[in-house]
Amino acid sequence: MKRAFSLRRGEDFQRAWDGGKSWSHPLVILRIRTNSLSINRFGFVAGKKLGNAVARNRAKRRLREAMRHRLTQIASGYDIIVIARTGVVRATFNELDTAIETLIQRAGLPKRD
Repeated sequence: MKRAFSLRRGEDFQRAWDGGKSWSHPLVILRIRTNSLSINRFGFVAGKKLGNAVARNRAKRRLREAMRHRLTQIASGYDIIVIARTGVVRATFNELDTAIETLIQRAGLPKRD
């Protein structure tokens, strides 16, 4: 995922965290807030409950990849935070991909043609 698509500044991340709406799945939580940009920005979170640094980084890489497949399907203008839950460590990539797809649908993010 390109650097332009990531939430980098702490205040942007905090604004999306505090003012966003959330949807949950047993594997992932999605927090979304509108931004005034023409692109979507993403942040990925994996807490210490997931395990050591290797497990947390692996979880974030897998979430990034699952989200990357959906970039063209998501309407633009959102800050999106994807939070890994403990089940992500044991889940297959297909389960993770399905969880992301489900949350995108529930949040009403798909592009409308």
